Amino acid sequence: MKNLYKYIALSILVTPVIFVVVANYLIEQNAQDKTFTDSSIIGKNKVGLVLGTAKKLKNGNINLYFKYRIDATADLYKKGKIDFVLVSGDNGNKDYDEPTDFKNELIKNGIPENKIFLDYAGFRTLDSVVRAKEVFGQESITFISQEFHNERAIFLAERSGINAIGFNAKDLPGKYGIKTQIREYFARAKVFLDLLLRVQPKFLGEKIEINDKEIRATML
Repeated sequence: MKNLYKYIALSILVTPVIFVVVANYLIEQNAQDKTFTDSSIIGKNKVGLVLGTAKKLKNGNINLYFKYRIDATADLYKKGKIDFVLVSGDNGNKDYDEPTDFKNELIKNGIPENKIFLDYAGFRTLDSVVRAKEVFGQESITFISQEFHNERAIFLAERSGINAIGFNAKDLPGKYGIKTQIREYFARAKVFLDLLLRVQPKFLGEKIEINDKEIRATML
C-alpha cells in the first residue's frame, strides 16, 4: 500500500512537468519558419504589433526588452515591412502606461505619430492577440518582441484565425534573461489552459480602424 501511495504521489508530481514540457515543444515547433531576425527577408504586413513591457526596471535602469523592441520596430518600419504600428500593453493605473512609453520612444526613432495606434488593454498576450483581430480588425499581422514571446503569440494568433509571423527583437543573453525564460515556460503551459477554458480578453469594445485618417488611441 505504501508503494501505491508513492506511485500516486510521483504521478501527481510528474504529470504537470510533462504538461509544461509538451506545451513548450508544441508552441516552439508551431513557430518553425514563422519568425525572423533579418528585416530584409521578412514578409510585409500592414500592421506590426509590438507586445508591451515596462520601460524601466525596478532599479530605475532601462528595460532592455523594451529598448530592443523599439529598435526592432523602427527597423521594420524603415525597411517598409510594416505601414502601421499597433502597441499593445498594460495601462492598469495612471502611473503605469506601457503603450504611451512605447509611442514616445517610437516617435523619437523616426516613426510618425499618425502611424502609431495604441491598445491600452493588452494586459496579457492573449488580450493583445485577440483584440488585434476583434477590435483593430487585423487578420494578418507581424508580432514584434523577443523570439520566445513571438512564438507564443503566433500560436495564440493562429487559434484566433490570424495569419501571423514574428520579427525577433534582440534577446538578453544568459543570466540576464533567465527569470523571463523560466516564466515563459509556465506561460506557454497556461496558453493551453486558456484555450481549453475559452478564456477571453478582459476588455473588447468598439472597433478601431487602423488607417491614415486620424490618430485614435482608446481604452476599451
